[in-house]
Amino acid sequence: MLHKDAKTELLRNVPLFAGCSRAELQQVAQLADELDLAEGATLIREGERGREFIVVADGTVAVTRGGETIRELGAGDFIGEIALVVDRPRTATVTATSPVRLLVVTDRAFSRLLEQVPSISVKVMQSLGERLHSDAL
Repeated sequence: MLHKDAKTELLRNVPLFAGCSRAELQQVAQLADELDLAEGATLIREGERGREFIVVADGTVAVTRGGETIRELGAGDFIGEIALVVDRPRTATVTATSPVRLLVVTDRAFSRLLEQVPSISVKVMQSLGERLHSDAL
């Protein structure tokens, strides 16, 4: 089981939370459930609605699109942060290539937090705006 500080540090590296203070990151970390999955488990399936954001705490996963591997991710990498704020189908499938430990934040829990702590909401929206702007350039 990950210590609270370890969860906070993993979340600190997620661009969506770049503007958040340590206290705000700790609030997000409190929402994160730990999940252990075996090698071969499917975390996300291409085309399905995204309902959670995942940080890989330990182990490795493969990201595939149309059956082709497009990248491999490991500890500290994250998947699905946009699913926390936008209702869109997943653009790739993610499969564990080793036993994995994950931090999972659901969209419902995150929405409740944004309502309770408006400062996090503002910072997340700023991060999304910056990301959209840089993608448009």
